[in-house]
Amino acid sequence: MAKTFNELIEDALSQGVKEIFPWDVEDFRKKHPDALLLDIREQDEYDGAHIKNTHHVPRGILEQSCEWDYAETIPELVRARKKPVLVICRSGNRSVLAALTMKMLGYEDVTSLKTGIKGWNDSDLPLVDKSGLPADPDWADGFFNPPVREEQLSANQ
Repeated sequence: MAKTFNELIEDALSQGVKEIFPWDVEDFRKKHPDALLLDIREQDEYDGAHIKNTHHVPRGILEQSCEWDYAETIPELVRARKKPVLVICRSGNRSVLAALTMKMLGYEDVTSLKTGIKGWNDSDLPLVDKSGLPADPDWADGFFNPPVREEQLSANQ
């Protein structure tokens, strides 16, 4: 039975994927100083603006990055199976699916950032660009909220 993207997200949440809001991340970090913050957006998204001190692994190579013996293997990520991991994406949807995948791969404490980097920016929390310089929140707002084109609308199909 085919499912929509939103149904996939709801299924993942029903399987126990945890979420926290951006304004709870500071407390999360204090409670879990060894936590790994993992941004799974595409390279151009990450380069545009990201949370400082996050690890970047695009969603498309997440599974291989979480395992030994692949060109994409990231040792720190493989070793984080028992650490708290906070997964970040643009809106908090891809991160839910990634968190479920990581749970299936044996990660014990995975949480998704609800509302994603968009919610982070909306909460006036700091972002940096690919150079590590502060990202302009107004610019980031436009970058994180591209318009949906006519041909992408279901009403036009």
